Amino acid sequence: MTDPLILEPQKAADACVIWLHGLGADRYDFLPVAEFMQQHLLTTRFVMPQAPTRSVTINGGYAMPSWYDIKAMTPARAIDEAELDASAEQVIALIKAEQAKGISLSRIILAGFSQGGAVVLHTAYIKWQEALGGVLALSTYAPTFADEHTLSACQQRTPALCLHGVHDPVVIPSMGRTAFEYLNTWGVAARWHEYPMEHEVVVEELNDILQWLTTQLQ
Repeated sequence: MTDPLILEPQKAADACVIWLHGLGADRYDFLPVAEFMQQHLLTTRFVMPQAPTRSVTINGGYAMPSWYDIKAMTPARAIDEAELDASAEQVIALIKAEQAKGISLSRIILAGFSQGGAVVLHTAYIKWQEALGGVLALSTYAPTFADEHTLSACQQRTPALCLHGVHDPVVIPSMGRTAFEYLNTWGVAARWHEYPMEHEVVVEELNDILQWLTTQLQ
């Protein structure tokens, strides 16, 4: 597994954001975002892992960085759940590594864009059983959320900020909204923001993320 890209803060780290890229991107994709955030979050480390390169069924079997295989697009997404679990375990290993460095769980944030967002939602609310500082879910969906699932009291204490473009043709807004509504139903302090954009990140969104992170990590 490729080592994650780690961006150390200006001062001694007392918080960490673990940020996952989307399908076909790499660990450098959100480096400019992390650099922007660190101008204001002076004690926050950013850890950006790299997805393994694997064939992706919906892309004709072409090999690319992917947190899990997507086998079909309809009715929502048919995915390889074993690969999703393996990616979640990679995130959990990073959480534990930050704990070992002295970072409190309450100051560890999971963030992810698109497929990476699906992994962090799965990690925080399905696999990991303790409360975290929060989850940032950008232009994403939750393929493993289901009506029969319930959260532990600890999982409920992990807040979430869900952000989506109203014109997104890749992950349609209703998929992101469904994930957000599950979180609300399960008692999570979740917020929903939408923007006049497609499958991308815009400055207004980054400012909202920064404000949210500042509040969570104050």
